[in-house]
Amino acid sequence: MMRILFIGGTGTISCAITRKLADTGHELWLLNRGNRKSEVPEGVKQVIVDINDEQEVLRLLGDTTFDVVCDFIVFTTDQLERDHRLFAGRTRQYVFISSASAYHKPARGYVITEGTTLANPHWQYSRNKIACEEMLMKWYREEGFPVTIVRPSHTYCERSVPLGLHGTKGSWQVLRRMMEGKPVLVHGDGSSLWTMTWNEDFARGFIGLLGNPHALGEAFQIMSDESLTWNQIYTAVADALGVKANLYHVSSYFLADVAPKEYDVEGNLIGDKAVTVVFDCSKLKRAVPGFQTTVRFEEGVRRCVAYLKSHPECQVPDPEFDQWCDKVIESVEQAKKGISTT
Repeated sequence: MMRILFIGGTGTISCAITRKLADTGHELWLLNRGNRKSEVPEGVKQVIVDINDEQEVLRLLGDTTFDVVCDFIVFTTDQLERDHRLFAGRTRQYVFISSASAYHKPARGYVITEGTTLANPHWQYSRNKIACEEMLMKWYREEGFPVTIVRPSHTYCERSVPLGLHGTKGSWQVLRRMMEGKPVLVHGDGSSLWTMTWNEDFARGFIGLLGNPHALGEAFQIMSDESLTWNQIYTAVADALGVKANLYHVSSYFLADVAPKEYDVEGNLIGDKAVTVVFDCSKLKRAVPGFQTTVRFEEGVRRCVAYLKSHPECQVPDPEFDQWCDKVIESVEQAKKGISTT
């Protein structure tokens, strides 16, 4: 039995891991602000504190040591240095959640392995993750800090339908457009390949790395083996809603040029989702024998739609994004008319 500490533990990725670990007999602790206390399984120990309050964290943890510490909410090197101060010498494994968006952009090849170069000039989020990885591996080489790096891609759960483009309030407005028969924006021509991973599938691979001696000093990507075009993804969403897909294709670069800054379209599309990628998870399967994903996207998205329809609080309208979509489509149509020779 392991004693495991999660910083976070109730987010899209981590909630599924928390639920699965709660049934395994391991001693699981969650350190967070307690915003989702009602979702924490029985038997899981909660430490409610702001991780940035280092003195209070140390007071609450006392001299407790852990077999595994995993921080799901580290995004910058200063946050990572904080964790190093808190947990160096008191854990046998530190798991860092990086991102598959850190892989080389523009892509030099569509098959991605853990050995693919990390470089992303389009997204600061990804560059921050790369800097964290480099710092961790330096500590591993120089002082034996027991790091394992995990690179998820587009992992989702029932709380939100995963899409390529949406506003700051989530994907519900895109679903509303579909249900109203309005066209929905799809980047590029919709033929690039992408991978969606159900969070419970991700959890199985992740848990197999905890306490695994083959995982120390290594990076792993955890994804589904299913590859879909964006046209297939949006069509599957429409099918789950029981409507016909009305897809409107627009260049990713055009969308990045005209989108409000808060949508971060350059990062999300050109730095990530607009690029065809197929992830090779052979390394994970060697380290975690028997790992496989079981939820195809068409099934996962049906679960999402059913959840959203039964939880009105998740149906957050985004009229600004809706108006922006209409404006983009109108502008493209006007451009077509302006250069038409017929």
